[in-house]
Amino acid sequence: MEMTVPLKVDTAKCSGCGICYSICPFGAITQGNGEKVNIDYEKCQLCGICYTGCPSSSIELEYYDHNYLVKELERKMEDSGAENLVMMCRGASPVSCDLIDLLKVEDSSKFVSLRIPCVGRIKTEFYLKALSMGIKKIITIQCSDEFCHYRSGSHFNKVRTQELRELLNQFGYGDVLEIIENPHQVKYDPENCVGCDKCVFVCPYGAIEAQPLATPKINTEKCNGCGLCTIICPHLGLQIEDFEPQNIELTISRYADEVNKIKKRGESAVLVFCCQWAEFSALDMVRDGFLRENVAVIEIPCYSSLNPSHVLQAFNLGFDGVMAFVCSDEDCKSRESRGQIEEGMNVLRLALRRMNLENRFIIQKSHPRYPGSFEEKLNSFLKVVDAL
Repeated sequence: MEMTVPLKVDTAKCSGCGICYSICPFGAITQGNGEKVNIDYEKCQLCGICYTGCPSSSIELEYYDHNYLVKELERKMEDSGAENLVMMCRGASPVSCDLIDLLKVEDSSKFVSLRIPCVGRIKTEFYLKALSMGIKKIITIQCSDEFCHYRSGSHFNKVRTQELRELLNQFGYGDVLEIIENPHQVKYDPENCVGCDKCVFVCPYGAIEAQPLATPKINTEKCNGCGLCTIICPHLGLQIEDFEPQNIELTISRYADEVNKIKKRGESAVLVFCCQWAEFSALDMVRDGFLRENVAVIEIPCYSSLNPSHVLQAFNLGFDGVMAFVCSDEDCKSRESRGQIEEGMNVLRLALRRMNLENRFIIQKSHPRYPGSFEEKLNSFLKVVDAL
């Protein structure tokens, strides 16, 4: 596939200082002695950390750059009249953007929220610009340092926030910056646990430890948030907040009326399960659960949390096709769990084959480094479903 580069270096501006090379958490940037930097796009995860660290602003981003964030903030401030800003990491924010419980406030409408892949990609200039636009308080919702899917994004945001906080205090701003850590790790409810220990055997990170004559012990420091254990737990004792299996099941059920309307129009109804790291732009465009009039989208934290029963439920509800949009094996942020979820998908394909539905389900692998890939693959699948 010919790639539209989503991150590039303006060599005319680049001084060869090597800062981007030294802070890239994925080893995607190389540099010779005193030379300009080079980017290995197959290694780049588009975390944006190099973008924020570049002193000469020679690195340009396709997604969520400074100008985009400023325009989005202006638009949302004008629409809502809110004077507080919440910057949210994908791996830590509520998918529903309901911030009441997380911020412990009564009215979340007083906050403007922007959801981005990692808060480590935010430049200090943006925070200063937001304050100059009338923002009174800035809250960043991020992962913990140990859990960060971009390895060092949360750390860099903490450092940058502390430096800015000290600067603003000198000008009498007071404490206008706050950080809340809310990583999407598994939540354990021992009351729903029957001690079957299935989760112990499937966890690829050793985060669930069997106990003699007792329910398992959860080690959150090892949990990667892949969600594999939430699929296997028979009594919903393990769940990832905002991605609970019963809530996804309820969401699919709510599509019933829309599916009937789509079919009456003579169109094919398609449901897309999309890993939050496999696509950026399309997920930002979803409104009330739909990307298009006939395409519903459900965001999932990882390919490992794709529940086969939800795929079967979608077909039972009347969807004509189901597509899973996930990262490649190399890009997966929970790659240790890939083998087990692939086994589950093979069983699912076998069941669909027996129901003559095999060609109506597809798993596509891609990454935001390929702008337009999501649309291209979705359109191709829609043609297949229409033909069937």
